[in-house]
Amino acid sequence: MFITDTPQTMKQVYQEINQGEDPWIVLGNFMNSWYDYHKNRRKMLIKEHPDVPENPTPDQIRWAIFCAASVEYFCQKYNVPCPQWVFDPIYEQLDEPWYYSPYAHLEQIREELREESPEPFKRRNIFVSKRIYANKYEIVEDLRQRRSA
Repeated sequence: MFITDTPQTMKQVYQEINQGEDPWIVLGNFMNSWYDYHKNRRKMLIKEHPDVPENPTPDQIRWAIFCAASVEYFCQKYNVPCPQWVFDPIYEQLDEPWYYSPYAHLEQIREELREESPEPFKRRNIFVSKRIYANKYEIVEDLRQRRSA
């Protein structure tokens, strides 16, 4: 259970994924921390690197690199200094492309993901939707502003 008083760091995200938690539950908790509950503590949320095991499985490597790409994405989008751990060679790139979509078996979807993936993911051989981290808080505020205009 996510408690709003306790920030969800990216290090915790990786740890919880490795413990078998649903990745999008813990990433969603991180997003709530980043976008709302702890947005004044963003540097703290990304300061510590994921603890990658000494002999990681392919899945553990994939999620570690995904976490690094996520941190770089958030830092670029929100003008937050990116921690140096993100550029460590262990987080550099997957050997095989990873298309993160339930429809990744369709070549048309793969092509779309290759085109629209944010650069921090694409560079690491991870292909995701451009809306991977859509910010519901910004969307709501944008709608309010449009209605009042």
